[in-house]
Amino acid sequence: MTRVLVAGVGNLLRGDDGFGVEVARRLDAMELPAGVHVVETGIGGIALVQELQEGWDVLIVVDTVDRGRDPGSVLVIEPDVIDVELLSWSERHDMLADMHLATPWRALMLARALGVLPPIVRMVGCQPVDLERYGIGLDPLVHAAVDVAVDEVLREVDACTAVPDG
Repeated sequence: MTRVLVAGVGNLLRGDDGFGVEVARRLDAMELPAGVHVVETGIGGIALVQELQEGWDVLIVVDTVDRGRDPGSVLVIEPDVIDVELLSWSERHDMLADMHLATPWRALMLARALGVLPPIVRMVGCQPVDLERYGIGLDPLVHAAVDVAVDEVLREVDACTAVPDG
């Protein structure tokens, strides 16, 4: 059985940044295939790294991602995770000094360095309207993208857990 961890990240107090948390809550309320586990890690990337210590085959991170697209656009990304072994000491310090590892990219980098990053990593991201807004609640365009993101996560889960014929 393929073990899949779906991690919703973000800050509910920063408007659109709560997108990943909302998607995780929707997924958590659903009946998912065996071996699929959903967590909300908030803005503490170290919590994601701790979850990865359990050993997973697939990681799907859900978050807002600013890629200059139309607000509310949902995209699936195969992240390029930096190998800390290729960084100088000062670059490592700059990248990993924040023990909260508030961005998923830094958490993934640490997970790779610790040898707990699964072989398959995907990010389901949504282009925010405004990442600088304080307050609870998603912009209507981002809120409408939650269902789209749930569908994308489920497609990724199906693709990663499908048993080949033969």
